[in-house]
Amino acid sequence: MQTIKFSLPNETAKKLATRARERGLSPEAFVKMVTEEILSRPSSDFADALDHVLSKNTDLYERLAR
Repeated sequence: MQTIKFSLPNETAKKLATRARERGLSPEAFVKMVTEEILSRPSSDFADALDHVLSKNTDLYERLAR
């Protein structure tokens, strides 16, 4: 596992600590959780391609669903 260190402005660090505390997490665990969530999402290129294919073939999908 790799350790990453970075600095945050004081106000951002306070918001991070508050959000983490609301979920019963340490700030470090909260950042890890949020990072994993964001990275598990499909890339915007994939989402854009999917939207294009679905919208392009809407009529076909509606006919097939009947």
